Amino acid sequence: MVANKSQQNPLPTYYIPHGGGPCFFMDWTMGPADTWDKMEAWLRQLSTAVYRQTDSESRAKPDAIVVFSAHWENEVVTINSSAQPPLYFDYYNFPPHTYELSYPAPGHPELANTIENLLTKAGIACQQDPDHGFDHGVFIPFLLIYPEADIPIVQVSLTTSLDPAEHIAIGQALSSLREQNVLLVGSGLSYHNMSALMTGSGSSAKAESDAFDHWLSEACEASPKERNQYLSNWKSAPSALQAHPREEHLIPLMVMAGAGGEDKGKAIFKDNVLGATVSAFQFG
Repeated sequence: MVANKSQQNPLPTYYIPHGGGPCFFMDWTMGPADTWDKMEAWLRQLSTAVYRQTDSESRAKPDAIVVFSAHWENEVVTINSSAQPPLYFDYYNFPPHTYELSYPAPGHPELANTIENLLTKAGIACQQDPDHGFDHGVFIPFLLIYPEADIPIVQVSLTTSLDPAEHIAIGQALSSLREQNVLLVGSGLSYHNMSALMTGSGSSAKAESDAFDHWLSEACEASPKERNQYLSNWKSAPSALQAHPREEHLIPLMVMAGAGGEDKGKAIFKDNVLGATVSAFQFG
């Protein structure tokens, strides 16, 4: 493990927006120039918010980070066990300099083993991948959150089922890592109908995203038992399928809700991006 003793106050879990491609590191031309400024500023201060949750100055930073990104799916839960993960520039038609970004955070094979053991103990099929790298759902936001790239990161995949209850259970299996000064983060976007956003359907995106965001905030802030029931049935929410024609950018939230255990959830950030409301959530 990464720590020998448990924290008095387990770290919260976070579901964060990671923007659009390398949006924070370029001049944005697909909408107002300041489209991503508010989100960028919020991500830059998130490490300070995490620090305030720790129980001593000796834990000013997490010992390690586990990230579930919307951009990695596999048939079974797959754990990046590389000691030095490369970067995947899995975005297209952006300026050349955005393909030269660097984020040399180390991996953590020992933590990957611990994750595998916890999932296996919970009866969840899983495997390790010693060759996998960080996709942009990891390195783009963490270039802002922890720009020094000095904290080991283990990325874990979603499963191709995208089943919400399954991913809540995955989070529940990993909840104990919070007590070992390991930060659990889900990286996605709470509204992800890119067709509506990029074709100028701003007014419909606003109404749909507002309706879904209101429901999502209430669901996350419900008691843990109710929260898990609501999130498991998210497709019945107002404008759910308009907000997420495909749900891969929402499912990391389910993992973080599960890892939140009996701790209450809350919305901690809201923004309007290209006409749509997006939110971040914290559990614990």
